[in-house]
Amino acid sequence: MRQITVTESEAGQRFDKLLVKYLNEAPASFIYKMLRKKNITLNGKKAAGKELLVPGDEIRLYFSEETLEKLHRDTVQEAHADLDILYEDEDIILINKPAGMLSQKAEQEDISLVEYLTTYLMETGSLTKEKAGWFHPAVCNRLDRNTSGIVIAGKTVAGLQEMSRMLKDRSVHKYYRTLVCGKMEGKERLKGLLVKDRQKNQVRILPETGNTLQNLPDQALPIETEYRVLASSGDISLLEIWLITGRSHQIRAHLASIGHPIIGDAKYGNAEVNSRYRQRFGVKHQLLHAHRLVFPKLEGHFSYLSGREFTAPLPPVYQKILKQTEVTWQPGTPAD
Repeated sequence: MRQITVTESEAGQRFDKLLVKYLNEAPASFIYKMLRKKNITLNGKKAAGKELLVPGDEIRLYFSEETLEKLHRDTVQEAHADLDILYEDEDIILINKPAGMLSQKAEQEDISLVEYLTTYLMETGSLTKEKAGWFHPAVCNRLDRNTSGIVIAGKTVAGLQEMSRMLKDRSVHKYYRTLVCGKMEGKERLKGLLVKDRQKNQVRILPETGNTLQNLPDQALPIETEYRVLASSGDISLLEIWLITGRSHQIRAHLASIGHPIIGDAKYGNAEVNSRYRQRFGVKHQLLHAHRLVFPKLEGHFSYLSGREFTAPLPPVYQKILKQTEVTWQPGTPAD
């Protein structure tokens, strides 16, 4: 028999969800059968599986250690990296992800920010290898491999749930900085329709006007992207982007559709410009950076984050380009 005591990290999730993660080699039908037969109990009583766990709940698994070893496969994959941590508390952690790092696995053999984060939490004592068997830290917002900047991750179920909720309802505002081709001025909110080609992993932007429901592809999704020009020279501009809707490749494709692709973007960018910046500055990826995060007014457990703002400094290559191209900053814009 094995006994597990629920802590703050695991609390807030359904009992059956935890069991599926912990007994990850067992089919769900087996887990529910064991619940019915009281081979798995919650606080000494028969459970249905839909109960929401709270700290202090006691789970008992009436199996031999040999059986448990067959039902539970260790999924913790340790990987070490020097994470640039912008903020951390008991529930969440904000990380400045470098370009080139996956936010989460695409293939089984991949090493991503999730593996680096799990290892970091184990090394700092926030997570044990045993707990990692039934609770996996996870990222709440995913950035493309070659996009840098702020990633929100949950250290507890409560943190994951609350951050995911805010990202879903768009109440937390995300601002990006990017260097694009061409001289731009002012501020504008772009609207359009995004259509994804899943085979090519690429999107195209259709104008919002001039289309009717009858002639639109079924998968066309409305998008909104707001930009503000921070600085510019003759052939490049530094923009702050407010991502109002969050679709795949939205910023990259939307800016390209108005003739101002992101420098370094191999998929939507200008090949000649990309080649020039690669040779002069060593640019190997799109210059898109999740720079700033602003939390809404919050109450309850997460009220301490209410209205708070976090920023991730621009990577050095941006600073180098801005300095050597002698851009002119807009009045009132900090030259960071």
